[in-house]
Amino acid sequence: MKTKLALILFFLPLLALSSSAILQAQPGSIPVGGGTSTAIHPDSIQGSNIYEYSMDMDASSLTGGALLGKVEIAGNPLTWDPIPVNVTCAGKVAFTTYANGKGAFLIKAVNANGSLSVESDAKRQMETHFEGCTVTAALTGFSSTSITLTNRNFRDAPEIGTITLRRTDNAKGTALSSTTEDVSPKAVKLFEKARSDWQAQNPDRVKGDLQEAVALDPKFAEAWYQLGKQEQAMSPDQAREDYAKALAADPQFILPYQQLLLMDSQEGKWKNALTDGKNALALEPHGTPTIWYAYAEGILKAYIAGALPASKLKLGEASAHNSLALDPQHNVPAEQLLSLILAEEKNYPAAIEHLQHCLTYLPKGASVDQVKQQITKLEQMQAEAAAAPQAAPAK
Repeated sequence: MKTKLALILFFLPLLALSSSAILQAQPGSIPVGGGTSTAIHPDSIQGSNIYEYSMDMDASSLTGGALLGKVEIAGNPLTWDPIPVNVTCAGKVAFTTYANGKGAFLIKAVNANGSLSVESDAKRQMETHFEGCTVTAALTGFSSTSITLTNRNFRDAPEIGTITLRRTDNAKGTALSSTTEDVSPKAVKLFEKARSDWQAQNPDRVKGDLQEAVALDPKFAEAWYQLGKQEQAMSPDQAREDYAKALAADPQFILPYQQLLLMDSQEGKWKNALTDGKNALALEPHGTPTIWYAYAEGILKAYIAGALPASKLKLGEASAHNSLALDPQHNVPAEQLLSLILAEEKNYPAAIEHLQHCLTYLPKGASVDQVKQQITKLEQMQAEAAAAPQAAPAK
Protein backbone atom coordinates (compact mmCIF):
# COMPACT_ATOMS: atom_id res chain seq x y z
CA MET A 1 0.00 0.00 0.00
CA LYS A 2 2.89 2.35 0.79
CA THR A 3 4.33 1.94 -2.71
CA LYS A 4 0.94 2.43 -4.29
CA LEU A 5 0.22 5.66 -2.45
CA ALA A 6 3.68 7.10 -3.07
CA LEU A 7 3.47 6.46 -6.77
CA ILE A 8 -0.06 7.66 -7.19
CA LEU A 9 0.47 10.92 -5.34
CA PHE A 10 3.45 11.60 -7.58
CA PHE A 11 2.02 10.46 -10.90
CA LEU A 12 -1.68 11.31 -10.78
CA PRO A 13 -1.12 14.93 -11.95
CA LEU A 14 0.26 13.46 -15.17
CA LEU A 15 -2.75 11.17 -15.60
CA ALA A 16 -5.13 14.06 -14.98
CA LEU A 17 -3.26 16.19 -17.51
CA SER A 18 -3.20 13.36 -20.04
CA SER A 19 -6.90 12.63 -19.69
CA SER A 20 -7.71 16.32 -19.99
CA ALA A 21 -5.62 16.63 -23.14
CA ILE A 22 -7.39 13.72 -24.81
CA LEU A 23 -10.82 15.01 -23.84
CA GLN A 24 -10.03 18.53 -25.04
CA ALA A 25 -9.10 17.07 -28.40
CA GLN A 26 -12.80 16.34 -28.99
CA PRO A 27 -14.66 16.97 -31.16
CA GLY A 28 -12.77 19.22 -33.55
CA SER A 29 -9.14 18.53 -32.83
CA ILE A 30 -6.61 15.75 -32.72
CA PRO A 31 -3.95 15.51 -30.01
CA VAL A 32 -0.39 15.59 -31.32
CA GLY A 33 2.96 14.99 -29.70
CA GLY A 34 2.06 13.15 -26.53
CA GLY A 35 -1.11 14.95 -25.52
CA THR A 36 -0.97 18.51 -26.84
CA SER A 37 -3.84 19.53 -29.07
CA THR A 38 -4.81 22.26 -31.48
CA ALA A 39 -8.27 23.01 -32.84
CA ILE A 40 -8.81 21.79 -36.37
CA HIS A 41 -11.16 23.56 -38.70
CA PRO A 42 -13.27 20.92 -40.48
CA ASP A 43 -12.14 22.09 -43.92
CA SER A 44 -8.42 22.07 -43.20
CA ILE A 45 -5.70 19.50 -43.06
CA GLN A 46 -4.65 18.97 -39.44
CA GLY A 47 -3.92 22.46 -38.15
CA SER A 48 -1.36 21.42 -35.57
CA ASN A 49 2.30 21.98 -34.92
CA ILE A 50 3.03 19.00 -37.17
CA TYR A 51 0.53 19.55 -39.98
CA GLU A 52 0.79 23.16 -41.16
CA TYR A 53 -0.04 22.63 -44.80
CA SER A 54 -2.76 23.93 -47.11
CA MET A 55 -4.79 21.81 -49.47
CA ASP A 56 -4.21 24.55 -52.03
CA MET A 57 -0.58 23.51 -52.48
CA ASP A 58 0.10 22.39 -56.03
CA ALA A 59 1.41 18.89 -56.72
CA SER A 60 4.85 20.06 -57.82
CA SER A 61 5.51 21.73 -54.47
CA LEU A 62 4.66 18.51 -52.66
CA THR A 63 6.71 16.11 -54.78
CA GLY A 64 9.07 14.10 -52.64
CA GLY A 65 8.10 15.75 -49.35
CA ALA A 66 4.43 14.85 -48.93
CA LEU A 67 1.67 12.71 -50.37
CA LEU A 68 -1.98 13.62 -50.88
CA GLY A 69 -4.99 11.32 -51.00
CA LYS A 70 -8.72 11.13 -50.38
CA VAL A 71 -11.11 8.92 -48.45
CA GLU A 72 -14.68 8.15 -49.47
CA ILE A 73 -17.39 6.02 -47.87
CA ALA A 74 -19.32 4.01 -50.45
CA GLY A 75 -23.02 4.89 -50.31
CA ASN A 76 -22.61 7.25 -47.35
CA PRO A 77 -21.52 10.82 -46.68
CA LEU A 78 -18.27 11.30 -44.79
CA THR A 79 -18.34 11.23 -41.01
CA TRP A 80 -18.13 14.45 -39.03
CA ASP A 81 -15.19 13.08 -37.09
CA PRO A 82 -11.77 12.92 -38.80
CA ILE A 83 -11.11 9.48 -40.29
CA PRO A 84 -7.76 7.88 -39.37
CA VAL A 85 -5.52 6.92 -42.29
CA ASN A 86 -2.69 4.50 -41.51
CA VAL A 87 0.57 3.85 -43.31
CA THR A 88 1.44 0.22 -42.54
CA CYS A 89 4.94 -1.13 -43.11
CA ALA A 90 5.88 -4.79 -42.57
CA GLY A 91 2.60 -5.41 -40.79
CA LYS A 92 3.02 -2.54 -38.31
CA VAL A 93 1.39 0.90 -38.29
CA ALA A 94 4.27 3.32 -38.93
CA PHE A 95 2.37 6.58 -39.41
CA THR A 96 -1.16 7.86 -38.84
CA THR A 97 -2.78 10.91 -40.38
CA TYR A 98 -6.44 11.99 -40.59
CA ALA A 99 -8.81 12.79 -43.43
CA ASN A 100 -10.55 16.16 -43.09
CA GLY A 101 -14.21 17.02 -43.61
CA LYS A 102 -13.82 16.71 -47.37
CA GLY A 103 -12.00 13.39 -47.16
CA ALA A 104 -8.56 14.80 -48.01
CA PHE A 105 -5.49 13.63 -46.14
CA LEU A 106 -1.79 14.43 -46.12
CA ILE A 107 1.16 12.14 -45.44
CA LYS A 108 4.17 14.23 -44.51
CA ALA A 109 7.68 13.38 -43.36
CA VAL A 110 7.52 14.11 -39.64
CA ASN A 111 9.07 12.67 -36.52
CA ALA A 112 7.63 9.14 -36.57
CA ASN A 113 9.26 7.16 -33.76
CA GLY A 114 12.39 9.22 -34.24
CA SER A 115 12.93 8.11 -37.84
CA LEU A 116 11.58 11.06 -39.84
CA SER A 117 12.60 14.53 -38.83
CA VAL A 118 14.82 16.51 -41.22
CA GLU A 119 12.65 18.58 -43.57
CA SER A 120 15.53 19.23 -45.98
CA ASP A 121 15.90 15.52 -46.51
CA ALA A 122 12.18 14.73 -46.60
CA LYS A 123 12.24 13.09 -50.02
CA ARG A 124 14.92 10.58 -49.09
CA GLN A 125 13.27 9.84 -45.76
CA MET A 126 9.86 9.29 -47.33
CA GLU A 127 11.35 6.87 -49.87
CA THR A 128 13.45 5.09 -47.27
CA HIS A 129 10.72 4.58 -44.71
CA PHE A 130 7.48 4.44 -46.71
CA GLU A 131 8.24 2.88 -50.12
CA GLY A 132 6.34 -0.41 -50.42
CA CYS A 133 4.09 0.42 -47.45
CA THR A 134 0.31 0.36 -47.75
CA VAL A 135 -2.15 3.14 -46.96
CA THR A 136 -5.61 2.30 -45.59
CA ALA A 137 -8.38 4.10 -43.74
CA ALA A 138 -9.75 2.90 -40.40
CA LEU A 139 -13.44 3.07 -39.55
CA THR A 140 -15.23 0.62 -37.28
CA GLY A 141 -17.66 -1.57 -39.20
CA PHE A 142 -16.05 -0.81 -42.57
CA SER A 143 -13.41 -2.44 -44.74
CA SER A 144 -10.87 -0.31 -46.59
CA THR A 145 -9.23 -0.56 -49.97
CA SER A 146 -5.47 -0.08 -49.86
CA ILE A 147 -2.88 1.85 -51.85
CA THR A 148 0.73 0.70 -52.06
CA LEU A 149 3.29 3.51 -52.08
CA THR A 150 5.83 3.27 -54.88
CA ASN A 151 8.97 5.16 -55.79
CA ARG A 152 6.96 7.04 -58.42
CA ASN A 153 4.73 8.56 -55.70
CA PHE A 154 7.72 10.16 -54.03
CA ARG A 155 9.22 11.47 -57.27
CA ASP A 156 6.47 12.76 -59.55
CA ALA A 157 3.01 11.46 -58.49
CA PRO A 158 2.28 12.70 -54.95
CA GLU A 159 -1.49 12.36 -55.41
CA ILE A 160 -1.87 8.70 -54.52
CA GLY A 161 -5.61 8.37 -55.25
CA THR A 162 -8.77 7.52 -53.32
CA ILE A 163 -9.30 5.00 -50.53
CA THR A 164 -12.82 3.59 -50.36
CA LEU A 165 -14.53 2.37 -47.20
CA ARG A 166 -17.38 -0.13 -47.51
CA ARG A 167 -19.71 -1.36 -44.80
CA THR A 168 -18.76 -4.82 -43.54
CA ASP A 169 -21.47 -7.46 -43.28
CA ASN A 170 -22.13 -8.77 -39.76
CA ALA A 171 -19.79 -6.27 -38.11
CA LYS A 172 -20.18 -6.15 -34.33
CA GLY A 173 -19.95 -2.38 -34.16
CA THR A 174 -20.12 0.57 -36.50
CA ALA A 175 -18.94 4.17 -36.64
CA LEU A 176 -21.94 5.07 -38.82
CA SER A 177 -25.29 4.22 -37.31
CA SER A 178 -27.60 2.14 -39.47
CA THR A 179 -30.58 3.99 -37.96
CA THR A 180 -29.83 6.96 -40.21
CA GLU A 181 -31.19 4.98 -43.15
CA ASP A 182 -34.64 4.84 -41.51
CA VAL A 183 -34.81 8.38 -40.17
CA SER A 184 -37.39 10.80 -41.56
CA PRO A 185 -36.15 12.93 -44.49
CA LYS A 186 -36.88 16.14 -42.57
CA ALA A 187 -34.70 15.03 -39.64
CA VAL A 188 -31.90 14.08 -42.04
CA LYS A 189 -32.14 17.50 -43.67
CA LEU A 190 -31.76 19.17 -40.27
CA PHE A 191 -28.79 16.92 -39.52
CA GLU A 192 -27.08 17.94 -42.77
CA LYS A 193 -27.85 21.57 -42.00
CA ALA A 194 -26.19 21.11 -38.63
CA ARG A 195 -23.13 19.71 -40.37
CA SER A 196 -22.99 22.75 -42.66
CA ASP A 197 -23.28 25.05 -39.65
CA TRP A 198 -20.50 23.08 -37.92
CA GLN A 199 -18.25 23.46 -40.93
CA ALA A 200 -19.04 27.18 -40.95
CA GLN A 201 -18.18 27.24 -37.22
CA ASN A 202 -21.62 28.32 -36.02
CA PRO A 203 -21.97 26.18 -32.87
CA ASP A 204 -25.21 27.74 -31.63
CA ARG A 205 -26.98 26.86 -34.87
CA VAL A 206 -25.51 23.35 -34.81
CA LYS A 207 -27.04 22.62 -31.42
CA GLY A 208 -30.43 23.99 -32.42
CA ASP A 209 -30.51 21.98 -35.66
CA LEU A 210 -29.60 18.78 -33.84
CA GLN A 211 -32.19 19.35 -31.12
CA GLU A 212 -34.87 19.74 -33.80
CA ALA A 213 -33.64 16.59 -35.57
CA VAL A 214 -33.90 14.35 -32.47
CA ALA A 215 -37.23 15.90 -31.53
CA LEU A 216 -38.56 14.91 -34.95
CA ASP A 217 -37.03 11.44 -34.79
CA PRO A 218 -35.84 10.17 -31.37
CA LYS A 219 -34.25 7.08 -32.94
CA PHE A 220 -31.72 9.24 -34.84
CA ALA A 221 -28.59 7.86 -33.12
CA GLU A 222 -26.03 9.96 -35.00
CA ALA A 223 -27.88 13.17 -34.22
CA TRP A 224 -27.98 12.28 -30.51
CA TYR A 225 -24.24 11.57 -30.65
CA GLN A 226 -23.37 14.87 -32.32
CA LEU A 227 -25.68 16.71 -29.92
CA GLY A 228 -23.81 15.11 -27.02
CA LYS A 229 -20.53 16.39 -28.40
CA GLN A 230 -21.99 19.89 -28.55
CA GLU A 231 -23.13 19.59 -24.92
CA GLN A 232 -20.05 17.86 -23.54
CA ALA A 233 -17.88 20.83 -22.56
CA MET A 234 -20.53 22.90 -20.76
CA SER A 235 -23.13 20.28 -19.79
CA PRO A 236 -21.43 16.90 -19.29
CA ASP A 237 -24.43 15.33 -17.57
CA GLN A 238 -26.64 16.30 -20.50
CA ALA A 239 -24.03 14.93 -22.89
CA ARG A 240 -24.11 11.59 -21.07
CA GLU A 241 -27.89 11.51 -21.49
CA ASP A 242 -27.52 12.24 -25.21
CA TYR A 243 -24.97 9.44 -25.64
CA ALA A 244 -27.24 7.05 -23.72
CA LYS A 245 -30.10 7.89 -26.09
CA ALA A 246 -27.81 7.32 -29.08
CA LEU A 247 -26.91 3.87 -27.74
CA ALA A 248 -30.53 3.07 -26.94
CA ALA A 249 -31.39 3.86 -30.56
CA ASP A 250 -28.45 1.82 -31.89
CA PRO A 251 -26.52 -0.48 -29.49
CA GLN A 252 -23.96 -1.21 -32.23
CA PHE A 253 -22.98 2.45 -32.60
CA ILE A 254 -19.49 2.61 -31.07
CA LEU A 255 -18.78 6.35 -31.12
CA PRO A 256 -20.88 7.23 -28.03
CA TYR A 257 -18.89 4.67 -26.04
CA GLN A 258 -15.66 6.35 -27.12
CA GLN A 259 -16.88 9.73 -25.91
CA LEU A 260 -18.16 8.24 -22.67
CA LEU A 261 -14.75 6.65 -22.10
CA LEU A 262 -13.06 10.01 -22.51
CA MET A 263 -15.48 11.57 -20.04
CA ASP A 264 -15.01 8.68 -17.61
CA SER A 265 -11.28 9.22 -17.76
CA GLN A 266 -11.56 12.98 -17.28
CA GLU A 267 -14.04 12.70 -14.40
CA GLY A 268 -12.30 9.82 -12.65
CA LYS A 269 -15.29 7.50 -13.01
CA TRP A 270 -13.28 4.30 -13.18
CA LYS A 271 -16.29 1.98 -12.73
CA ASN A 272 -17.90 3.57 -15.78
CA ALA A 273 -14.59 3.39 -17.65
CA LEU A 274 -14.36 -0.37 -17.11
CA THR A 275 -17.95 -0.91 -18.25
CA ASP A 276 -17.77 1.45 -21.22
CA GLY A 277 -14.37 0.03 -22.17
CA LYS A 278 -15.68 -3.53 -22.21
CA ASN A 279 -18.68 -2.46 -24.28
CA ALA A 280 -16.50 -0.56 -26.76
CA LEU A 281 -14.08 -3.46 -27.16
CA ALA A 282 -16.97 -5.87 -27.65
CA LEU A 283 -18.00 -3.75 -30.65
CA GLU A 284 -14.43 -3.14 -31.87
CA PRO A 285 -12.13 -5.95 -30.67
CA HIS A 286 -9.17 -4.40 -32.50
CA GLY A 287 -9.71 -1.26 -30.46
CA THR A 288 -8.34 2.21 -31.00
CA PRO A 289 -5.54 4.09 -29.20
CA THR A 290 -8.09 6.07 -27.19
CA ILE A 291 -10.24 3.08 -26.23
CA TRP A 292 -7.25 1.05 -25.06
CA TYR A 293 -5.79 4.02 -23.18
CA ALA A 294 -8.98 4.86 -21.32
CA TYR A 295 -9.59 1.18 -20.49
CA ALA A 296 -6.04 0.82 -19.13
CA GLU A 297 -6.47 3.96 -17.03
CA GLY A 298 -9.78 2.67 -15.69
CA ILE A 299 -8.12 -0.57 -14.61
CA LEU A 300 -5.30 1.32 -12.91
CA LYS A 301 -7.64 3.65 -11.03
CA ALA A 302 -9.86 0.74 -10.00
CA TYR A 303 -6.77 -0.96 -8.57
CA ILE A 304 -5.79 2.27 -6.78
CA ALA A 305 -9.28 2.40 -5.22
CA GLY A 306 -8.88 -1.18 -4.02
CA ALA A 307 -11.65 -2.47 -6.28
CA LEU A 308 -9.37 -4.71 -8.36
CA PRO A 309 -6.55 -7.05 -7.27
CA ALA A 310 -2.96 -6.47 -8.37
CA SER A 311 -3.27 -9.40 -10.78
CA LYS A 312 -5.60 -7.29 -12.95
CA LEU A 313 -2.78 -4.81 -13.59
CA LYS A 314 -1.53 -7.19 -16.29
CA LEU A 315 -4.73 -6.47 -18.21
CA GLY A 316 -4.09 -2.75 -17.82
CA GLU A 317 -0.50 -3.22 -18.95
CA ALA A 318 -1.63 -5.12 -22.06
CA SER A 319 -4.21 -2.45 -22.84
CA ALA A 320 -1.62 0.32 -22.59
CA HIS A 321 0.69 -1.68 -24.86
CA ASN A 322 -2.14 -2.03 -27.39
CA SER A 323 -2.74 1.72 -27.35
CA LEU A 324 0.95 2.40 -27.87
CA ALA A 325 1.21 -0.08 -30.75
CA LEU A 326 -1.67 1.57 -32.62
CA ASP A 327 -0.36 5.10 -32.11
CA PRO A 328 3.08 5.69 -33.69
CA GLN A 329 2.75 9.48 -33.38
CA HIS A 330 2.03 9.23 -29.62
CA ASN A 331 -1.20 11.21 -29.96
CA VAL A 332 -2.39 9.45 -26.80
CA PRO A 333 -0.04 9.44 -23.76
CA ALA A 334 -0.16 5.66 -23.40
CA GLU A 335 3.56 5.29 -22.72
CA GLN A 336 3.39 7.49 -19.61
CA LEU A 337 0.42 5.45 -18.38
CA LEU A 338 2.24 2.20 -19.16
CA SER A 339 5.22 3.32 -17.11
CA LEU A 340 2.99 3.94 -14.08
CA ILE A 341 1.37 0.52 -14.38
CA LEU A 342 4.82 -1.11 -14.64
CA ALA A 343 5.95 0.82 -11.58
CA GLU A 344 2.93 -0.44 -9.66
CA GLU A 345 4.06 -3.94 -10.62
CA LYS A 346 7.52 -2.99 -9.26
CA ASN A 347 9.04 -3.42 -12.71
CA TYR A 348 11.07 -0.26 -12.26
CA PRO A 349 13.63 -0.85 -15.05
CA ALA A 350 10.88 -1.15 -17.70
CA ALA A 351 8.97 1.82 -16.25
CA ILE A 352 12.09 3.99 -16.36
CA GLU A 353 12.92 2.83 -19.89
CA HIS A 354 9.49 3.88 -21.17
CA LEU A 355 9.68 7.28 -19.51
CA GLN A 356 13.13 7.84 -20.98
CA HIS A 357 11.70 7.01 -24.40
CA CYS A 358 8.97 9.61 -23.83
CA LEU A 359 11.72 12.25 -23.66
CA THR A 360 12.64 11.48 -27.29
CA TYR A 361 9.32 12.76 -28.64
CA LEU A 362 7.62 14.99 -26.06
CA PRO A 363 7.82 18.72 -26.89
CA LYS A 364 9.97 20.78 -24.56
CA GLY A 365 8.16 22.29 -21.62
CA ALA A 366 6.41 21.35 -18.40
CA SER A 367 5.61 17.81 -19.55
CA VAL A 368 9.27 17.01 -20.18
CA ASP A 369 10.31 18.48 -16.82
CA GLN A 370 7.64 16.41 -15.10
CA VAL A 371 8.75 13.19 -16.81
CA LYS A 372 12.35 13.86 -15.76
CA GLN A 373 11.22 14.26 -12.16
CA GLN A 374 9.27 11.00 -12.44
CA ILE A 375 12.35 9.18 -13.76
CA THR A 376 14.34 10.44 -10.77
CA LYS A 377 11.59 9.30 -8.41
CA LEU A 378 11.47 5.83 -9.95
CA GLU A 379 15.25 5.50 -9.83
CA GLN A 380 15.09 6.28 -6.11
CA MET A 381 12.36 3.69 -5.61
CA GLN A 382 14.34 1.14 -7.60
CA ALA A 383 17.41 1.74 -5.42
CA GLU A 384 15.33 1.44 -2.23
CA ALA A 385 13.79 -1.82 -3.43
CA ALA A 386 17.24 -3.21 -4.23
CA ALA A 387 18.58 -2.22 -0.81
CA ALA A 388 15.64 -3.59 1.15
CA PRO A 389 16.26 -6.92 2.90
CA GLN A 390 14.71 -9.81 1.07
CA ALA A 391 12.16 -11.95 2.86
CA ALA A 392 13.43 -15.37 3.77
CA PRO A 393 11.93 -18.18 1.67
CA ALA A 394 9.21 -20.16 3.38
CA LYS A 395 10.32 -23.52 4.76
